[in-house]
Amino acid sequence: MNRRLTPCWFFFSFLLLASLSAVAQDSAYTNKNALPEIGVVASDAISLDKEMIVGDAVMRQMRGQSPVIGDPVLTEYLQDLGNRLVVHAENAKFPFEFFWVDNDAINAFAFFGGHIGVHTGLMRRAETESELASVLAHEISHVTQRHIARKMQAQKRSSPLAIASLIGGMLIAIANPEAGMAAMQAGSAASAQMQIDYTRTNEQEADRIGISMLARAGFDVKGAADFFSTMAEQYRMASRPPARLLTHPLTETRIADARARAADYPSRRVMPSLQFELAKSRVKARYSFEPDYAVDYYKAELDKKAYKIKDAALYGLALAYMRNEDNQKALDIMRNVLLKNDPDNLFYLDAATDIFIALGEPLKAVELLTPHVALNPRNQVLALNQANALISASRYDEAISLLKDFLLVNKEHQIAYQLMSEAYQKDKRFSQMHQSKAEVYALYGAYTRAVDELQYAYNFAGEDHLQKQRIRARIKQFRDQEERLQRL
Repeated sequence: MNRRLTPCWFFFSFLLLASLSAVAQDSAYTNKNALPEIGVVASDAISLDKEMIVGDAVMRQMRGQSPVIGDPVLTEYLQDLGNRLVVHAENAKFPFEFFWVDNDAINAFAFFGGHIGVHTGLMRRAETESELASVLAHEISHVTQRHIARKMQAQKRSSPLAIASLIGGMLIAIANPEAGMAAMQAGSAASAQMQIDYTRTNEQEADRIGISMLARAGFDVKGAADFFSTMAEQYRMASRPPARLLTHPLTETRIADARARAADYPSRRVMPSLQFELAKSRVKARYSFEPDYAVDYYKAELDKKAYKIKDAALYGLALAYMRNEDNQKALDIMRNVLLKNDPDNLFYLDAATDIFIALGEPLKAVELLTPHVALNPRNQVLALNQANALISASRYDEAISLLKDFLLVNKEHQIAYQLMSEAYQKDKRFSQMHQSKAEVYALYGAYTRAVDELQYAYNFAGEDHLQKQRIRARIKQFRDQEERLQRL
């Protein structure tokens, strides 16, 4: 299952800039005689509470940009990998959220409140799970060490608007590092600060802490140096540096330091990861390659046995067949080989669901998923695929019930709300449809549009006074959230 998030900027960019300016004012006018809170890095620049609020605001805007991928299988993998590292992180103050950006640049980034994005291009070029984990560990370290807040603290003598301009450039760089560089150079605070993200000291600190985290989590500590070498090779072969090098400058000294730090830890042989190889195949087949090329690529890989794990290559070929609408060939691979070998694998269950729906046989998907959903009803891959299959089979009440249960513990899952809206629309329950759409807009930070949807929902509610009362209460909540951002 895969859903791309719809662009939805509206007025929210203004609100975000206003919030950053407000945070900057707090920083600029802090009482110079006040002592910082002991034990919390950069707490006098921006509090943890404000950092989480701003991080949530940025993430809502990121969700509304088309490069952000709504892919439950890839998200589940990335979040699981990230969590395996976070449990070994020191000073983790936030529940981390990891997400994908559909961009072929070699890049990853972190911002306020424990949000970490990874470009598909980075995944495509990582050779091992330890290399990918090394990048995540580095970004987690930027967050736990609060490097953005510390940069703000260093800029306390600048004007509030200058600080807001600096941070605004950082946030632009999330999706486009070169544009972020231009934005920062245009600001008065940027002329003496050419790097986008962090100082050289911050980079060294993130490298040191990240490699230590990598070792504690059981990965190959050489992954960091190996990936640095990959980036350096890209730089030598390209007319301009990879995107990640614009935000994370790479020197021979930094590569040597990474190798020296790795030598301080015992050598560990890590076997190839099936989940990593499946995620990499999914990125290539669905996001990086053209459909015809993807088929040829995976056929050649299988013919030459140029794979690390054969099942991952077969999975890539099945996805490539799906994109070419050759669903029967995809089903043959999925049912006769992959699911036969590994019937509980979420990557395979997701693909099989899409194939059955494409073939007009959604009830076969429902039958396939039902025992798995019964064991793990809150898993996003299983629940969302089952809901999608039920909607395709016109079993709307069952889909809605499943989604409501899922949303009880996943309150901000936009795909679940999108599916809920689709089910209500097809079932001609228009008041509930508009309420679900309102939740999607709110997750994009577009509160004005969310309120508009609730107004439509109110008009469709008829004589249902209890529902009208709930809608009025939700409108008030959205308006309060918008005002809270403006007061930040």
